[in-house]
Amino acid sequence: MWLYCKVRPIIVQSLLQARIFPHPHPCAIPVKLCLLVFHRLEAYIDMKHNDQLIDQLAALLTKHGIGAGLMTPRPGGRSLTGGALQELTRALTAMESASTGLDTLAYGNGCFAAGRYSSAATVYQTVLNERPGCVEARFNLGLCYLALKDPKQSVAEFTSVLAWDGSLAEAYYQRGNARDNMGDTSLALADYGRALELQPDYLRAIYNSGVVLGRLGRHHEAVEKFDHVIGINPGISNAYLNRGASLDELGFHDEAIEDYNSAIKCNPENAAAFFNRARTKYYLEDAEGAIADYSRVIELVPDDAEAYNNRGLAYDALGDYEEALEDYQRAVRLQPDFAETLSNKGAALEALGHVEEALAEYLAAVESSPGFAAAHYNAARLYAQLGDVDKCLSHLEKAIEAAPELTSEADEDDDLRWVLRLQRMKGQQSPDSPNPPG
Repeated sequence: MWLYCKVRPIIVQSLLQARIFPHPHPCAIPVKLCLLVFHRLEAYIDMKHNDQLIDQLAALLTKHGIGAGLMTPRPGGRSLTGGALQELTRALTAMESASTGLDTLAYGNGCFAAGRYSSAATVYQTVLNERPGCVEARFNLGLCYLALKDPKQSVAEFTSVLAWDGSLAEAYYQRGNARDNMGDTSLALADYGRALELQPDYLRAIYNSGVVLGRLGRHHEAVEKFDHVIGINPGISNAYLNRGASLDELGFHDEAIEDYNSAIKCNPENAAAFFNRARTKYYLEDAEGAIADYSRVIELVPDDAEAYNNRGLAYDALGDYEEALEDYQRAVRLQPDFAETLSNKGAALEALGHVEEALAEYLAAVESSPGFAAAHYNAARLYAQLGDVDKCLSHLEKAIEAAPELTSEADEDDDLRWVLRLQRMKGQQSPDSPNPPG
């Protein structure tokens, strides 16, 4: 193809000089003819070049498992990263510079894979304006709405896809995802079920069914789903993680720890598996084991405020209040309105004898979360110690309103028992009480 570009000026010059055709205007016809030929050659070259750009992008999309037609999104709808994203961006830029293929599925899929979801949606809508029955464009548009956090519109697109082709298991699966995002868990499970009727070993549909069942508290069913997932692919770390979480909820803590161990074996950087194993070890009174696992979580996710808070609780259980306090302070720096940590920080300060500072933390906790019963209760205790009955009663009433079971605990608390008795005595003597017999 480069020969045409190189030879063209030489041929034109040669014809002008040689005047091959005898004609009253010997140059006019040959020049026009040559220009026409060369313009057509240029158009042909441009067309071939444009086709090559589209083919190159399609090859990249196939290489990275996304596809140039009906798209297969990456797990979690994530865009490409690193070298793959750079390679894709160069291909998209080349097409944009040539103003070619910008209304093709391949270009739309490339935009999606690069995280340019709005641009991708515009491409698919353009395709659908010309071809309303293009199932691939409508399916991919549904994925765009999912990525753009518009699940209602996503459901509408996948429903349209299924009206055109009711045998597309992937459309049921993705509509299930959109319905789950909307909180329609029963409809989501129905869609996952329909996908599995069409494709019984559809791994992602089985997996997501398990996730939804676990959230609904249907843990026996969730365990069965993750058993199935692991049977198909025993290398999925989060399948063990999620099965472990359901086993924990069912009270099978040792089995849960085995699953967390397997999750970590599959993926040594699975922070959630370390977190869950730490939580279970803490529940089983293995505070040192919990500290080790929470420390690993913090190595993997340094800004995990909850991991600092929970490691603080483990230090607290060992009586190491200084270390606990340091962890609570780190958690609060990461998340200043973390009510549980503020209350825990108050408890550590109280254990270290800093009563006024502890009270300030309990009050900060209830300011952050007005219905936080434990913080109100602790504030009431300290006000009782300080002899401020009115403030003590105010916080104690709020604590019991939020958690009525705290009444019996307050009756047994040395600081609060007398306040409750005083409150009851005042109640008996209130103006609304019936007059005693005269």
